[in-house]
Amino acid sequence: MTNWRAVIIGFGLTIVVSIVGLAIPGIGQLAAGLIGGFVAGFIAGGGLLRGGWHGLLAGALGGILAGLFVGIIVALTGLTLGPIGGLLGVGVFVFAALLAMIMALESALAGALGGLLNA
Repeated sequence: MTNWRAVIIGFGLTIVVSIVGLAIPGIGQLAAGLIGGFVAGFIAGGGLLRGGWHGLLAGALGGILAGLFVGIIVALTGLTLGPIGGLLGVGVFVFAALLAMIMALESALAGALGGLLNA
């Protein structure tokens, strides 16, 4: 079962460190993903897999929410093209969610380490 408290704390920490990390482009953003994922995994505990899952969700939450928002807009706009146009929004959301998960792999690795340390 997902510990959403851990995910939201990790996500919030990622956002805060990302804002501070703007002073160091690239490295600051990578550090934000690593720190947020580690904290989410550590709070969730339970070993490698559980920590990795929570780190992945914490790192990808922003992309998933943005994909959901854009997917809804595309689906509503696509409905003007007919019923099949609404499926475009589903496709956009799935693509955005998968892309967010791939980009959050460093958070998942850090989360796995955090989960291992709090097993």
